[in-house]
Amino acid sequence: MEVILFFTGLVVALIGTLAGSGGLIGMPVMLIIGLPIHTAIATAKFSNIISSFSSFVYLVKDRKVTWKECLPILPIALAGGLSGAFLSDKIPPSMLEWMAFFFLLTALLLSLFKGLKPKEHIKNYHWAYGYLYVISTYDGLFGPGQATMLMYTHLLHGLSYLKSVALTRFQTFVSCFAAFTVYFHNGHVEWNVAIPFALGALLGAQLAVRLASRLSLKHLHILLNVLTFILILQLGKNIFF
Repeated sequence: MEVILFFTGLVVALIGTLAGSGGLIGMPVMLIIGLPIHTAIATAKFSNIISSFSSFVYLVKDRKVTWKECLPILPIALAGGLSGAFLSDKIPPSMLEWMAFFFLLTALLLSLFKGLKPKEHIKNYHWAYGYLYVISTYDGLFGPGQATMLMYTHLLHGLSYLKSVALTRFQTFVSCFAAFTVYFHNGHVEWNVAIPFALGALLGAQLAVRLASRLSLKHLHILLNVLTFILILQLGKNIFF
């Protein structure tokens, strides 16, 4: 089982770092091998702490983003991750799937009709903070599709691809760290599962950030839209059938 978890973590982090939606792969695999839902979520949070921070540090060293640009996101992600984790035992999974379906469908339509066009000067970005908080809350609750939502939030407002990846990795690290503390306190963590999954995710994230600089915005747009469409289909199947 450890080998399956390692390679699943690798693929999840590789795809998740580049375009999000890695949870589309990771969560079903963990549930198929028999993990309880809250243990699966806790495992995903732990692996995201490791993989997202490692990829974020690489992008900071490569000067794709600065610590100063990330600071406004810190309290938002922290509050959202904690809020979601505290609500995890009170909201049914069906409602979480509806939330993800709505957010991702809206993001996909905006991407198709508005396009992803980086801007030289970003003004009035504060409007996005409410969206970022809601997404971090969803991440603390459940998670699959969260990084894709964050990527769309940044890209549709005109940030570059690599800056969007960096900010998404930072917010994912903070919200997952906050949520994981709650899941750990509630006894949902199984280290024999979490560690091999996280080691695979660490390798996958490092491969992804090195590949990211070679992707054009056109390639990203295609990858992001295709993965989002697949995730919407998966969520739609769970909701309607």
